[in-house]
Amino acid sequence: MRGVKPLEAINVQEIIFQFIGGLGIFLFGLKFMGDGLQRSAGDRLRDILDRFTTNPFMGVLAGILVTLLIQSSSGTTVLTVGLVNAGFMTLRQAIGVIMGANIGTTVTAFIIGIEIKEYALPILAAGAFLLFFFKSNRTTYIGQTLFGFGALFYGLKLMSNGMKPLRSLEAFQDLTVSMSEQPILGVAIGTLFTVIVQSSSATIGVLQGLYEQGAIDIGAALPVLFGDNIGTTITAVLAAIGASIAAKRAAFTHVIFNLVGTVLFLAILKIYIPFIDYLKDVIGLNEPMTIAFAHGIFNLSNTIIQFPFIGLLAYIVTRLIPGEDTTVDQKPKHLDPIFIEQSPSIALDQAKEEVMRMGDFAYKGLEETNHYLNSHQRKHADMALQFEEALNNLDRKITDYLVQLSATSLTDAESAKHSALIDSVRDIERIGDHFENIIELVDYKISNKVDLTEQAREDLNDMINLTLVTVKQAMKALGEMNREEALSVIQKEKQIDQYERSYRKKHIIRMNEGVCSGPAGIVFVDIISNLERIGDHAVNIAEEILNKEDR
Repeated sequence: MRGVKPLEAINVQEIIFQFIGGLGIFLFGLKFMGDGLQRSAGDRLRDILDRFTTNPFMGVLAGILVTLLIQSSSGTTVLTVGLVNAGFMTLRQAIGVIMGANIGTTVTAFIIGIEIKEYALPILAAGAFLLFFFKSNRTTYIGQTLFGFGALFYGLKLMSNGMKPLRSLEAFQDLTVSMSEQPILGVAIGTLFTVIVQSSSATIGVLQGLYEQGAIDIGAALPVLFGDNIGTTITAVLAAIGASIAAKRAAFTHVIFNLVGTVLFLAILKIYIPFIDYLKDVIGLNEPMTIAFAHGIFNLSNTIIQFPFIGLLAYIVTRLIPGEDTTVDQKPKHLDPIFIEQSPSIALDQAKEEVMRMGDFAYKGLEETNHYLNSHQRKHADMALQFEEALNNLDRKITDYLVQLSATSLTDAESAKHSALIDSVRDIERIGDHFENIIELVDYKISNKVDLTEQAREDLNDMINLTLVTVKQAMKALGEMNREEALSVIQKEKQIDQYERSYRKKHIIRMNEGVCSGPAGIVFVDIISNLERIGDHAVNIAEEILNKEDR
Protein backbone atom coordinates (compact mmCIF):
# COMPACT_ATOMS: atom_id res chain seq x y z
CA MET A 1 0.00 0.00 0.00
CA ARG A 2 1.43 3.37 -1.07
CA GLY A 3 2.40 5.69 1.77
CA VAL A 4 2.14 2.98 4.41
CA LYS A 5 5.28 2.33 6.44
CA PRO A 6 6.14 -0.62 8.66
CA LEU A 7 6.72 0.04 12.37
CA GLU A 8 10.50 -0.32 12.00
CA ALA A 9 10.65 2.65 9.59
CA ILE A 10 9.13 5.06 12.14
CA ASN A 11 10.90 6.55 15.14
CA VAL A 12 8.56 5.15 17.81
CA GLN A 13 10.48 6.78 20.65
CA GLU A 14 10.04 10.24 19.13
CA ILE A 15 6.29 9.67 18.68
CA ILE A 16 5.86 8.48 22.27
CA PHE A 17 7.99 11.24 23.80
CA GLN A 18 6.33 14.04 21.85
CA PHE A 19 2.87 12.64 22.52
CA ILE A 20 3.20 12.04 26.28
CA GLY A 21 5.16 15.28 26.75
CA GLY A 22 2.58 17.23 24.78
CA LEU A 23 -0.26 15.52 26.65
CA GLY A 24 1.35 16.39 29.98
CA ILE A 25 1.75 20.06 29.01
CA PHE A 26 -1.81 20.11 27.64
CA LEU A 27 -3.25 18.70 30.88
CA PHE A 28 -1.16 21.09 32.96
CA GLY A 29 -2.30 24.04 30.83
CA LEU A 30 -5.94 22.98 31.06
CA LYS A 31 -5.79 22.66 34.86
CA PHE A 32 -3.74 25.85 35.31
CA MET A 33 -6.15 27.81 33.13
CA GLY A 34 -9.16 26.34 34.97
CA ASP A 35 -7.61 27.14 38.37
CA GLY A 36 -6.98 30.74 37.27
CA LEU A 37 -10.57 31.14 36.12
CA GLN A 38 -11.86 29.48 39.28
CA ARG A 39 -9.82 31.74 41.55
CA SER A 40 -11.08 34.76 39.65
CA ALA A 41 -14.62 33.56 40.29
CA GLY A 42 -13.87 32.80 43.97
CA ASP A 43 -16.77 31.35 45.96
CA ARG A 44 -19.21 32.39 43.23
CA LEU A 45 -19.05 28.94 41.63
CA ARG A 46 -20.67 27.23 44.61
CA ASP A 47 -23.10 30.15 44.96
CA ILE A 48 -24.12 29.85 41.31
CA LEU A 49 -24.92 26.17 41.74
CA ASP A 50 -26.55 26.72 45.12
CA ARG A 51 -28.71 29.73 44.20
CA PHE A 52 -29.50 29.31 40.51
CA THR A 53 -30.69 25.71 40.41
CA THR A 54 -34.29 26.31 41.48
CA ASN A 55 -35.48 24.12 38.59
CA PRO A 56 -33.81 21.73 36.12
CA PHE A 57 -33.71 24.32 33.29
CA MET A 58 -31.87 26.82 35.51
CA GLY A 59 -29.65 23.92 36.54
CA VAL A 60 -28.66 23.37 32.89
CA LEU A 61 -27.75 27.06 32.53
CA ALA A 62 -25.81 27.02 35.82
CA GLY A 63 -23.94 23.87 34.70
CA ILE A 64 -22.95 25.53 31.42
CA LEU A 65 -21.77 28.71 33.16
CA VAL A 66 -19.72 26.98 35.86
CA THR A 67 -18.10 24.64 33.31
CA LEU A 68 -17.19 27.66 31.17
CA LEU A 69 -15.55 29.23 34.22
CA ILE A 70 -13.49 26.20 35.30
CA GLN A 71 -13.08 24.52 31.88
CA SER A 72 -13.87 21.08 33.28
CA SER A 73 -17.16 19.20 33.14
CA SER A 74 -15.66 16.70 35.60
CA GLY A 75 -14.95 19.56 38.02
CA THR A 76 -18.54 20.82 37.73
CA THR A 77 -19.95 17.33 38.20
CA VAL A 78 -17.73 16.64 41.23
CA LEU A 79 -18.81 20.00 42.72
CA THR A 80 -22.44 19.05 42.06
CA VAL A 81 -22.01 15.64 43.70
CA GLY A 82 -20.49 17.44 46.70
CA LEU A 83 -23.46 19.82 46.93
CA VAL A 84 -25.91 16.91 46.71
CA ASN A 85 -23.92 15.08 49.37
CA ALA A 86 -24.08 18.17 51.61
CA GLY A 87 -27.83 18.54 51.10
CA PHE A 88 -27.67 21.82 49.16
CA MET A 89 -29.10 20.35 45.98
CA THR A 90 -31.75 17.77 45.09
CA LEU A 91 -31.21 14.94 42.61
CA ARG A 92 -33.48 16.57 40.00
CA GLN A 93 -31.54 19.84 40.24
CA ALA A 94 -28.25 17.95 39.97
CA ILE A 95 -29.35 16.20 36.77
CA GLY A 96 -29.94 19.59 35.12
CA VAL A 97 -26.47 20.79 36.18
CA ILE A 98 -24.84 17.61 34.82
CA MET A 99 -26.58 18.11 31.47
CA GLY A 100 -25.37 21.72 31.39
CA ALA A 101 -21.82 20.65 32.26
CA ASN A 102 -21.78 18.36 29.22
CA ILE A 103 -22.67 21.30 26.99
CA GLY A 104 -20.20 23.65 28.71
CA THR A 105 -17.26 21.29 28.25
CA THR A 106 -17.59 21.49 24.44
CA VAL A 107 -16.22 25.06 24.59
CA THR A 108 -12.70 23.69 25.14
CA ALA A 109 -12.95 21.77 21.87
CA PHE A 110 -14.07 24.95 20.07
CA ILE A 111 -11.14 26.87 21.59
CA ILE A 112 -8.78 24.17 20.31
CA GLY A 113 -10.38 24.49 16.88
CA ILE A 114 -9.23 28.12 16.61
CA GLU A 115 -6.02 28.38 14.57
CA ILE A 116 -3.74 29.91 17.22
CA LYS A 117 -1.29 27.09 17.94
CA GLU A 118 1.51 29.13 16.37
CA TYR A 119 0.96 31.85 18.99
CA ALA A 120 1.15 29.47 21.95
CA LEU A 121 4.63 30.58 23.09
CA PRO A 122 3.89 34.37 23.03
CA ILE A 123 0.70 33.68 25.04
CA LEU A 124 2.77 31.64 27.50
CA ALA A 125 5.26 34.51 27.78
CA ALA A 126 2.50 37.06 28.39
CA GLY A 127 1.03 34.90 31.14
CA ALA A 128 4.45 34.41 32.77
CA PHE A 129 5.07 38.19 32.63
CA LEU A 130 1.82 38.88 34.50
CA LEU A 131 2.53 36.11 37.00
CA PHE A 132 6.04 37.21 37.93
CA PHE A 133 5.99 41.02 37.63
CA PHE A 134 2.64 41.95 39.16
CA LYS A 135 1.51 41.51 42.75
CA SER A 136 -2.26 42.05 42.65
CA ASN A 137 -4.35 38.90 42.91
CA ARG A 138 -6.56 39.82 39.98
CA THR A 139 -3.57 40.32 37.63
CA THR A 140 -2.00 37.09 38.89
CA TYR A 141 -5.18 35.13 38.13
CA ILE A 142 -5.31 36.63 34.63
CA GLY A 143 -1.65 35.68 34.17
CA GLN A 144 -2.36 32.15 35.36
CA THR A 145 -5.26 31.85 32.94
CA LEU A 146 -3.15 33.13 30.03
CA PHE A 147 -0.20 30.89 30.92
CA GLY A 148 -2.50 27.87 31.09
CA PHE A 149 -4.12 28.88 27.80
CA GLY A 150 -0.72 29.07 26.09
CA ALA A 151 0.44 25.79 27.64
CA LEU A 152 -2.73 24.10 26.42
CA PHE A 153 -2.00 25.07 22.81
CA TYR A 154 1.72 24.37 23.05
CA GLY A 155 1.00 20.88 24.39
CA LEU A 156 -1.53 20.41 21.60
CA LYS A 157 1.10 21.41 19.02
CA LEU A 158 3.60 18.88 20.43
CA MET A 159 0.97 16.13 20.42
CA SER A 160 -0.03 17.00 16.86
CA ASN A 161 3.59 16.85 15.66
CA GLY A 162 4.11 13.56 17.49
CA MET A 163 1.02 12.00 15.89
CA LYS A 164 1.98 13.03 12.32
CA PRO A 165 3.80 9.76 11.48
CA LEU A 166 0.79 7.69 12.60
CA ARG A 167 -1.10 8.39 9.37
CA SER A 168 1.49 6.35 7.47
CA LEU A 169 1.72 3.54 10.04
CA GLU A 170 0.09 0.33 8.78
CA ALA A 171 -0.96 -0.97 12.21
CA PHE A 172 -2.66 2.31 13.07
CA GLN A 173 -4.45 2.45 9.71
CA ASP A 174 -5.75 -1.06 10.33
CA LEU A 175 -7.04 0.06 13.74
CA THR A 176 -8.90 3.06 12.28
CA VAL A 177 -10.47 0.84 9.63
CA SER A 178 -11.62 -1.52 12.41
CA MET A 179 -13.09 1.40 14.35
CA SER A 180 -14.98 2.57 11.24
CA GLU A 181 -16.36 -0.93 10.65
CA GLN A 182 -16.98 -1.67 14.36
CA PRO A 183 -18.00 1.57 16.11
CA ILE A 184 -18.23 -0.22 19.48
CA LEU A 185 -14.43 -0.63 19.34
CA GLY A 186 -14.02 3.13 18.91
CA VAL A 187 -16.37 3.79 21.84
CA ALA A 188 -14.37 1.38 24.02
CA ILE A 189 -11.05 3.02 23.07
CA GLY A 190 -12.41 6.52 23.74
CA THR A 191 -13.85 5.44 27.10
CA LEU A 192 -10.67 3.68 28.24
CA PHE A 193 -8.38 6.55 27.21
CA THR A 194 -10.53 9.13 29.02
CA VAL A 195 -10.69 6.97 32.15
CA ILE A 196 -6.87 6.81 32.14
CA VAL A 197 -6.28 10.51 31.40
CA GLN A 198 -9.22 11.72 33.57
CA SER A 199 -10.05 14.51 31.12
CA SER A 200 -12.43 14.35 28.17
CA SER A 201 -11.06 17.72 26.97
CA ALA A 202 -7.60 16.16 26.65
CA THR A 203 -8.80 13.05 24.81
CA ILE A 204 -10.93 15.14 22.45
CA GLY A 205 -7.88 17.36 21.88
CA VAL A 206 -5.92 14.22 20.91
CA LEU A 207 -8.77 13.21 18.60
CA GLN A 208 -8.71 16.65 16.96
CA GLY A 209 -4.97 16.30 16.43
CA LEU A 210 -5.30 12.84 14.87
CA TYR A 211 -8.05 14.03 12.54
CA GLU A 212 -6.04 17.12 11.59
CA GLN A 213 -3.03 14.95 10.67
CA GLY A 214 -5.19 12.64 8.56
CA ALA A 215 -4.39 9.70 10.84
CA ILE A 216 -8.09 8.98 11.40
CA ASP A 217 -11.23 9.55 9.35
CA ILE A 218 -14.53 10.96 10.62
CA GLY A 219 -16.17 7.52 10.64
CA ALA A 220 -13.61 6.26 13.17
CA ALA A 221 -13.37 9.57 15.08
CA LEU A 222 -17.04 9.90 16.03
CA PRO A 223 -17.33 6.61 18.01
CA VAL A 224 -14.16 7.57 19.90
CA LEU A 225 -15.77 10.94 20.60
CA PHE A 226 -18.84 9.21 22.06
CA GLY A 227 -16.58 7.02 24.20
CA ASP A 228 -14.77 10.11 25.51
CA ASN A 229 -18.10 11.35 26.88
CA ILE A 230 -18.68 8.05 28.70
CA GLY A 231 -15.15 7.97 30.09
CA THR A 232 -15.43 11.43 31.65
CA THR A 233 -18.13 10.15 34.03
CA ILE A 234 -15.52 8.14 35.99
CA THR A 235 -14.41 11.27 37.91
CA ALA A 236 -17.88 11.83 39.38
CA VAL A 237 -18.21 8.11 40.15
CA LEU A 238 -14.92 8.21 42.09
CA ALA A 239 -16.06 11.38 43.91
CA ALA A 240 -19.26 9.61 44.99
CA ILE A 241 -17.46 6.68 46.63
CA GLY A 242 -18.22 6.87 50.33
CA ALA A 243 -20.68 9.72 49.78
CA SER A 244 -24.41 9.74 50.51
CA ILE A 245 -26.92 7.73 48.49
CA ALA A 246 -28.14 10.95 46.83
CA ALA A 247 -24.58 11.76 45.71
CA LYS A 248 -24.13 8.22 44.32
CA ARG A 249 -27.39 8.63 42.40
CA ALA A 250 -26.23 11.98 40.96
CA ALA A 251 -22.95 10.41 39.77
CA PHE A 252 -24.73 7.40 38.28
CA THR A 253 -27.14 9.73 36.45
CA HIS A 254 -24.11 11.20 34.67
CA VAL A 255 -23.15 7.70 33.48
CA ILE A 256 -26.69 6.86 32.29
CA PHE A 257 -27.06 10.23 30.55
CA ASN A 258 -23.92 9.77 28.45
CA LEU A 259 -24.56 6.06 27.83
CA VAL A 260 -28.06 6.78 26.49
CA GLY A 261 -26.70 9.57 24.29
CA THR A 262 -24.02 7.27 22.88
CA VAL A 263 -26.54 4.51 22.10
CA LEU A 264 -28.84 7.01 20.35
CA PHE A 265 -26.05 8.46 18.22
CA LEU A 266 -24.58 5.05 17.38
CA ALA A 267 -28.05 4.13 16.08
CA ILE A 268 -27.97 7.11 13.67
CA LEU A 269 -24.21 7.02 13.00
CA LYS A 270 -24.67 6.35 9.27
CA ILE A 271 -26.72 9.54 9.05
CA TYR A 272 -24.54 11.55 11.45
CA ILE A 273 -21.27 10.97 9.56
CA PRO A 274 -22.53 12.47 6.25
CA PHE A 275 -24.17 15.31 8.19
CA ILE A 276 -20.85 16.29 9.83
CA ASP A 277 -19.04 16.03 6.44
CA TYR A 278 -21.73 18.24 4.90
CA LEU A 279 -21.39 20.75 7.76
CA LYS A 280 -17.62 20.80 7.30
CA ASP A 281 -17.93 21.62 3.58
CA VAL A 282 -20.74 24.18 3.87
CA ILE A 283 -19.22 26.20 6.76
CA GLY A 284 -15.63 25.60 5.66
CA LEU A 285 -14.50 24.11 8.98
CA ASN A 286 -10.95 22.99 9.65
CA GLU A 287 -10.43 19.50 11.05
CA PRO A 288 -10.22 20.39 14.78
CA MET A 289 -13.29 22.63 14.48
CA THR A 290 -15.17 19.82 12.72
CA ILE A 291 -14.62 17.57 15.75
CA ALA A 292 -15.66 20.47 18.01
CA PHE A 293 -18.95 20.86 16.11
CA ALA A 294 -19.56 17.10 16.24
CA HIS A 295 -18.93 17.17 19.99
CA GLY A 296 -21.13 20.22 20.55
CA ILE A 297 -24.04 18.87 18.49
CA PHE A 298 -23.82 15.52 20.30
CA ASN A 299 -24.03 17.06 23.79
CA LEU A 300 -26.59 19.72 22.92
CA SER A 301 -28.86 17.21 21.15
CA ASN A 302 -28.44 14.70 23.97
CA THR A 303 -29.54 17.32 26.50
CA ILE A 304 -32.54 18.44 24.41
CA ILE A 305 -33.64 14.82 23.91
CA GLN A 306 -33.28 13.74 27.55
CA PHE A 307 -34.29 16.98 29.32
CA PRO A 308 -38.04 16.15 29.32
CA PHE A 309 -37.21 12.82 30.99
CA ILE A 310 -35.33 14.21 34.03
CA GLY A 311 -38.07 12.85 36.32
CA LEU A 312 -37.73 9.42 34.71
CA LEU A 313 -33.93 9.53 35.03
CA ALA A 314 -34.29 10.38 38.72
CA TYR A 315 -36.76 7.50 39.16
CA ILE A 316 -34.46 5.01 37.37
CA VAL A 317 -31.37 5.84 39.45
CA THR A 318 -33.47 5.77 42.63
CA ARG A 319 -34.57 2.23 41.74
CA LEU A 320 -31.07 1.17 40.70
CA ILE A 321 -29.49 2.60 43.88
CA PRO A 322 -32.10 1.84 46.55
CA GLY A 323 -31.97 2.84 50.18
CA GLU A 324 -32.98 5.66 52.43
CA ASP A 325 -31.03 8.82 51.75
CA THR A 326 -29.21 10.10 54.82
CA THR A 327 -28.39 13.52 53.44
CA VAL A 328 -29.43 16.46 55.60
CA ASP A 329 -31.39 19.05 53.61
CA GLN A 330 -29.45 22.20 54.44
CA LYS A 331 -31.60 24.69 52.58
CA PRO A 332 -34.15 26.71 54.56
CA LYS A 333 -37.77 25.67 53.97
CA HIS A 334 -39.76 28.52 55.48
CA LEU A 335 -37.92 31.78 54.72
CA ASP A 336 -40.06 33.24 51.95
CA PRO A 337 -38.91 36.87 51.37
CA ILE A 338 -42.34 37.88 50.03
CA PHE A 339 -43.74 37.91 53.61
CA ILE A 340 -41.17 40.44 54.87
CA GLU A 341 -42.89 43.33 53.11
CA GLN A 342 -46.42 42.00 52.83
CA SER A 343 -46.91 40.50 56.29
CA PRO A 344 -44.06 40.85 58.85
CA SER A 345 -46.04 38.86 61.44
CA ILE A 346 -46.25 35.85 59.09
CA ALA A 347 -42.56 36.30 58.22
CA LEU A 348 -41.76 36.16 61.93
CA ASP A 349 -43.72 32.93 62.30
CA GLN A 350 -41.89 31.52 59.27
CA ALA A 351 -38.54 32.44 60.81
CA LYS A 352 -39.59 30.73 64.04
CA GLU A 353 -40.45 27.54 62.12
CA GLU A 354 -36.95 27.59 60.59
CA VAL A 355 -35.36 28.19 64.01
CA MET A 356 -37.26 25.18 65.37
CA ARG A 357 -36.00 23.11 62.44
CA MET A 358 -32.49 24.32 63.25
CA GLY A 359 -32.98 23.29 66.89
CA ASP A 360 -34.07 19.84 65.76
CA PHE A 361 -30.82 19.57 63.76
CA ALA A 362 -28.83 20.56 66.86
CA TYR A 363 -30.53 17.85 68.91
CA LYS A 364 -30.07 15.19 66.21
CA GLY A 365 -26.42 16.19 65.72
CA LEU A 366 -25.76 15.80 69.44
CA GLU A 367 -27.59 12.46 69.38
CA GLU A 368 -25.38 11.21 66.52
CA THR A 369 -22.32 12.45 68.44
CA ASN A 370 -23.46 10.33 71.40
CA HIS A 371 -23.75 7.28 69.14
CA TYR A 372 -20.26 7.93 67.76
CA LEU A 373 -18.83 8.28 71.28
CA ASN A 374 -20.21 4.86 72.23
CA SER A 375 -19.97 2.85 68.99
CA HIS A 376 -17.02 4.51 67.17
CA GLN A 377 -18.91 3.94 63.90
CA ARG A 378 -17.85 6.62 61.42
CA LYS A 379 -21.31 6.93 59.87
CA HIS A 380 -22.54 8.62 63.06
CA ALA A 381 -19.71 11.17 62.99
CA ASP A 382 -20.35 11.92 59.31
CA MET A 383 -24.05 12.41 60.01
CA ALA A 384 -23.33 14.70 62.96
CA LEU A 385 -20.97 16.80 60.83
CA GLN A 386 -23.69 17.13 58.20
CA PHE A 387 -26.00 18.49 60.88
CA GLU A 388 -23.28 20.89 62.02
CA GLU A 389 -22.78 22.19 58.48
CA ALA A 390 -26.55 22.58 58.16
CA LEU A 391 -26.57 24.61 61.40
CA ASN A 392 -23.91 26.96 60.00
CA ASN A 393 -25.86 27.46 56.79
CA LEU A 394 -29.19 28.00 58.51
CA ASP A 395 -27.56 30.39 60.98
CA ARG A 396 -26.52 32.66 58.08
CA LYS A 397 -29.83 32.38 56.22
CA ILE A 398 -32.10 32.89 59.26
CA THR A 399 -30.00 35.78 60.58
CA ASP A 400 -30.10 37.53 57.18
CA TYR A 401 -33.87 37.02 57.06
CA LEU A 402 -34.38 38.39 60.58
CA VAL A 403 -32.13 41.38 59.86
CA GLN A 404 -34.27 42.24 56.83
CA LEU A 405 -37.37 41.76 58.96
CA SER A 406 -36.07 44.19 61.60
CA ALA A 407 -36.34 47.04 59.08
CA THR A 408 -40.15 46.62 58.94
CA SER A 409 -42.77 47.85 61.39
CA LEU A 410 -43.06 45.36 64.26
CA THR A 411 -45.26 45.63 67.34
CA ASP A 412 -43.63 45.52 70.78
CA ALA A 413 -44.63 41.86 71.18
CA GLU A 414 -43.23 41.02 67.73
CA SER A 415 -40.01 42.91 68.51
CA ALA A 416 -39.58 40.84 71.68
CA LYS A 417 -40.17 37.61 69.72
CA HIS A 418 -37.76 38.81 67.01
CA SER A 419 -35.06 39.49 69.61
CA ALA A 420 -35.58 36.07 71.22
CA LEU A 421 -35.25 34.32 67.84
CA ILE A 422 -32.13 36.14 66.67
CA ASP A 423 -30.33 35.36 69.96
CA SER A 424 -31.56 31.75 69.97
CA VAL A 425 -30.18 31.18 66.47
CA ARG A 426 -26.70 32.10 67.70
CA ASP A 427 -26.97 29.72 70.68
CA ILE A 428 -28.23 26.84 68.53
CA GLU A 429 -25.35 27.31 66.09
CA ARG A 430 -22.87 27.22 69.00
CA ILE A 431 -24.32 23.87 70.12
CA GLY A 432 -23.19 22.53 66.74
CA ASP A 433 -19.67 23.88 67.30
CA HIS A 434 -19.43 22.07 70.64
CA PHE A 435 -20.61 18.67 69.40
CA GLU A 436 -18.16 19.07 66.50
CA ASN A 437 -15.43 19.54 69.14
CA ILE A 438 -16.58 16.32 70.83
CA ILE A 439 -16.34 14.45 67.50
CA GLU A 440 -12.75 15.67 67.10
CA LEU A 441 -11.96 14.46 70.62
CA VAL A 442 -13.43 11.02 69.84
CA ASP A 443 -11.38 10.97 66.60
CA TYR A 444 -8.27 11.67 68.71
CA LYS A 445 -9.29 8.95 71.17
CA ILE A 446 -9.68 6.37 68.37
CA SER A 447 -6.55 7.28 66.38
CA ASN A 448 -4.34 7.32 69.50
CA LYS A 449 -5.93 4.21 71.03
CA VAL A 450 -6.91 6.08 74.20
CA ASP A 451 -9.03 3.97 76.58
CA LEU A 452 -11.46 5.47 79.07
CA THR A 453 -12.25 3.67 82.31
CA GLU A 454 -15.64 2.04 82.77
CA GLN A 455 -16.56 4.70 85.35
CA ALA A 456 -15.53 7.51 82.96
CA ARG A 457 -17.73 6.05 80.20
CA GLU A 458 -20.71 5.82 82.57
CA ASP A 459 -20.20 9.42 83.70
CA LEU A 460 -20.03 10.64 80.09
CA ASN A 461 -23.22 8.79 79.17
CA ASP A 462 -25.07 10.21 82.18
CA MET A 463 -23.99 13.73 81.33
CA ILE A 464 -24.62 13.56 77.58
CA ASN A 465 -28.09 12.00 78.14
CA LEU A 466 -29.00 14.83 80.50
CA THR A 467 -27.65 17.37 78.01
CA LEU A 468 -29.78 15.83 75.24
CA VAL A 469 -32.91 16.10 77.38
CA THR A 470 -32.04 19.72 78.24
CA VAL A 471 -31.53 20.75 74.60
CA LYS A 472 -34.79 19.08 73.57
CA GLN A 473 -36.71 20.78 76.39
CA ALA A 474 -35.14 24.17 75.53
CA MET A 475 -36.42 23.87 71.96
CA LYS A 476 -39.84 22.79 73.20
CA ALA A 477 -39.93 25.82 75.47
CA LEU A 478 -39.00 28.07 72.54
CA GLY A 479 -41.58 26.48 70.25
CA GLU A 480 -44.40 26.89 72.77
CA MET A 481 -42.98 30.05 74.41
CA ASN A 482 -43.63 28.10 77.61
CA ARG A 483 -42.37 29.65 80.85
CA GLU A 484 -42.63 26.42 82.89
CA GLU A 485 -40.58 24.48 80.36
CA ALA A 486 -37.98 27.26 80.34
CA LEU A 487 -37.69 27.14 84.15
CA SER A 488 -37.26 23.34 83.96
CA VAL A 489 -34.39 23.83 81.47
CA ILE A 490 -32.64 26.13 83.96
CA GLN A 491 -32.93 23.49 86.67
CA LYS A 492 -31.53 20.79 84.40
CA GLU A 493 -28.64 23.04 83.38
CA LYS A 494 -27.74 23.49 87.06
CA GLN A 495 -27.61 19.69 87.31
CA ILE A 496 -25.32 19.58 84.24
CA ASP A 497 -23.00 22.06 86.02
CA GLN A 498 -23.02 19.85 89.11
CA TYR A 499 -22.17 16.80 86.99
CA GLU A 500 -19.29 18.69 85.39
CA ARG A 501 -17.80 19.70 88.76
CA SER A 502 -18.36 16.28 90.32
CA TYR A 503 -17.01 14.27 87.38
CA ARG A 504 -13.96 16.52 87.09
CA LYS A 505 -13.10 15.84 90.76
CA LYS A 506 -13.63 12.09 90.33
CA HIS A 507 -11.36 12.22 87.28
CA ILE A 508 -8.59 13.91 89.30
CA ILE A 509 -8.86 11.14 91.90
CA ARG A 510 -8.57 8.47 89.16
CA MET A 511 -5.53 10.29 87.77
CA ASN A 512 -3.87 10.42 91.20
CA GLU A 513 -4.55 6.71 91.73
CA GLY A 514 -3.04 5.91 88.32
CA VAL A 515 -6.27 4.33 87.11
CA CYS A 516 -6.67 6.85 84.27
CA SER A 517 -3.94 7.86 81.77
CA GLY A 518 -3.04 11.45 80.94
CA PRO A 519 -4.40 11.42 77.34
CA ALA A 520 -7.62 9.74 78.53
CA GLY A 521 -7.98 12.45 81.16
CA ILE A 522 -7.60 15.23 78.58
CA VAL A 523 -10.28 13.64 76.37
CA PHE A 524 -12.65 13.15 79.29
CA VAL A 525 -12.29 16.67 80.70
CA ASP A 526 -12.65 18.33 77.29
CA ILE A 527 -15.80 16.33 76.45
CA ILE A 528 -17.55 17.22 79.74
CA SER A 529 -16.48 20.87 79.28
CA ASN A 530 -18.13 20.94 75.85
CA LEU A 531 -21.28 19.31 77.25
CA GLU A 532 -21.41 21.92 80.04
CA ARG A 533 -21.20 24.69 77.42
CA ILE A 534 -23.98 23.08 75.40
CA GLY A 535 -26.05 23.23 78.61
CA ASP A 536 -25.18 26.95 78.88
CA HIS A 537 -26.51 27.60 75.37
CA ALA A 538 -29.69 25.66 76.14
CA VAL A 539 -30.27 27.81 79.22
CA ASN A 540 -29.62 30.96 77.14
CA ILE A 541 -32.53 29.93 74.90
CA ALA A 542 -34.72 29.34 77.97
CA GLU A 543 -33.77 32.73 79.42
CA GLU A 544 -34.78 34.43 76.15
CA ILE A 545 -38.29 33.08 76.73
CA LEU A 546 -38.33 34.33 80.33
CA ASN A 547 -36.95 37.71 79.26
CA LYS A 548 -39.63 37.96 76.57
CA GLU A 549 -42.27 37.33 79.23
CA ASP A 550 -40.72 40.07 81.38
CA ARG A 551 -40.62 42.47 78.43
